Amino acid sequence: MKSSQKTSATLARRPVALAVGLLLASVGLAHAQSVPSAAAPASAPAAANPAATTSTATPAATPAAEAPTLATVTVSASGLQLGGSDMGAPLAVLEGDELVQRRAATLGDTLDGMPGISASHFGAGASRPIIRGMDGPRVKILSDGAELQDASTVSPDHAVASSPLLARQIEVLRGPSALLYGGGAVGGVVNVLDDKVPTAIPEKGYAGSAELRASSSAREKAGVFALTGGTGHLALHVEGAANDAQDYRAGSGWSQGARVPGSYQRGDTGSVGLSWIDTDGYLGAAYTRQTAKYGLPGDDAAHAGCGAEGNRLVCPADAAPAQAASDATAPMVDLLSERWDLRGELRNPFAGIAAVRLRSGLTRYRHSEIEDGAVGTTFNNRAYDSRIELEHLPIAGWRGLVGLQLGQRKFRADGEESYIQPTATHKVGLFALEEYQWRDWRFEAALRHDRQSVEAQSSGSERDHHGTSASLGALWKFTPGYALGASFTRAVRLPTAEELYAQGLHLATRTYERGNADLRAETAQNIDLSLRKTAGDTSFELSVFRNHIANYIYGRTVDELGGLQLLQYSQQDATFTGFEGQVHQRLTRHLGLTLRGDAVRAHLNDGSRVPRMPAARAGLRLDGSWGPWQGYTEWLQVVRQDRTAAFETPTPGYGMLNVGLSYGGTSSGALGQRWQLYLKANNLNNRLAYASTSFIKTAAPLMGRDITLGLRVEF
Repeated sequence: MKSSQKTSATLARRPVALAVGLLLASVGLAHAQSVPSAAAPASAPAAANPAATTSTATPAATPAAEAPTLATVTVSASGLQLGGSDMGAPLAVLEGDELVQRRAATLGDTLDGMPGISASHFGAGASRPIIRGMDGPRVKILSDGAELQDASTVSPDHAVASSPLLARQIEVLRGPSALLYGGGAVGGVVNVLDDKVPTAIPEKGYAGSAELRASSSAREKAGVFALTGGTGHLALHVEGAANDAQDYRAGSGWSQGARVPGSYQRGDTGSVGLSWIDTDGYLGAAYTRQTAKYGLPGDDAAHAGCGAEGNRLVCPADAAPAQAASDATAPMVDLLSERWDLRGELRNPFAGIAAVRLRSGLTRYRHSEIEDGAVGTTFNNRAYDSRIELEHLPIAGWRGLVGLQLGQRKFRADGEESYIQPTATHKVGLFALEEYQWRDWRFEAALRHDRQSVEAQSSGSERDHHGTSASLGALWKFTPGYALGASFTRAVRLPTAEELYAQGLHLATRTYERGNADLRAETAQNIDLSLRKTAGDTSFELSVFRNHIANYIYGRTVDELGGLQLLQYSQQDATFTGFEGQVHQRLTRHLGLTLRGDAVRAHLNDGSRVPRMPAARAGLRLDGSWGPWQGYTEWLQVVRQDRTAAFETPTPGYGMLNVGLSYGGTSSGALGQRWQLYLKANNLNNRLAYASTSFIKTAAPLMGRDITLGLRVEF
């Protein structure tokens, strides 16, 4: 056991060595066997398997006589509806059975564990994805191309207003295409695709699905349904999801008890959409209503009334120490989000234009933080995001699109923790994306210009920022089944209203936050290199990156008092370096083995560390398929995170055993329903584990042993 821990720690200190090791293992496995002559040509698309750029799903077994290749996955967020194998920058897509098994109550937990992606764990109710160490506003979250408008970028205790249970496909995009959605998407873009606005009439006149599942740790129960019907030119879609979970159990040996107080969550989402559909396109609208109630573990009411004098925290004489647990019920968030979506596409509207696409979302969002039955603080967000794209036919071999994006956000907080004065943010962006193919090469270029004004309505202060972002990428399919990708991005991120104007206590995260109205725009320069193999018994992908960010904005802890931290939004140059990689080897007709790992290191210009960075990880997974049966066994090792910022404590490493089994088929008869019964067990060894990315890691450990049983039917 000591030898294993020593090895893990060594790998954590040497991410480049691990990256090179994975690459050498990949190449060695690839050349240890001959690629069948029936291998896919250089243009063969990528597909869903653990080494693909399009999914982390493990592929079903392929007969030994066939050369396994990866199935086509269209990437909606690419702008040009590209296949995964045509993307030069790293990409991940969750869909189908793999998405069904990975789905959790939050988007962050659903994506956590995919290469390069972790989560901002905050109990069970709130969790955003973190990509390559980037979180908050540096990761754009979209609903089928339109930006989600909630309060999740303001603080990690605020939930993402999107239900993974209703997602059809989730795409994680980096590189040139990410600039379509904002120069601030330094980490990447997460696009959640759904069916709430129909785009086609079902062949049978109707199509739908239903799912039920239950989990043990939090005694969770969840149900999902979706139904689309249509005739002529009209299609109607209705869908809904509901879940109810109590406080979950932590791993074995947690000193504060068996269950995490305040980690419960329950909610429901319903949507109805109507579309007019023709052979040349569609136009539709949908209304979505989401409610949620979830606890805030670790909320520190003992520091109510504390303030700041200069760079020192000052608390009332009668303030209790932070470690003294309160007997009161944990605070709760009561969330309501109402959203209208307008989506449309018109193909070949006039000469030279291949398509015109419209995406628009209007959101009314509110959540109240309730303590001891009384509303303490209410956050309100009124926002819209609209974009229109014109895709043009090839001009001198270049195919691409141009577009305009407009947005407005009016945000206010009222009550005890109204640490942000009311603000109004106005945004406008112009963007273009072009691609050119020459022999075995594909080139991609993107350009975007953003302007923003942020007005603090109480003080009358206003700040204007603007910036131009650009990106270049290339993909070389130098031999059948292999591709080498490279991209360079210069992206400008404009400061958010919270970074500019925050001032006050935020007890959920145990912080006193102070904004800085003089913050300048960030400028990130990112280099990304990737190598992948998508055909044959061995497939792999390895990516290495270096991201230098001038004027990096972060919450610098300048003082700490009894667990309460004083965060001052500051700027300093920062550099992020890291890798993510995975290798999949087909062992037999029915078995496959996957090795994967990722790591990111981030330091500021003065040599100090960026706070709350994800720890390095490595995983080994054995997957199998026997007719209607599929299963996997996986060991995930997360190493100790001791590269910490000031006032931050190290996070112990841990290892988890996860297993899964599913059985599916298609019923006979005219309806021909496709069904799947699945069982999964996460953290089967019941390991006590903490997330280094969390503000409240000691108050809310990761979930202990959890067994989920589910049934899904499609008709």
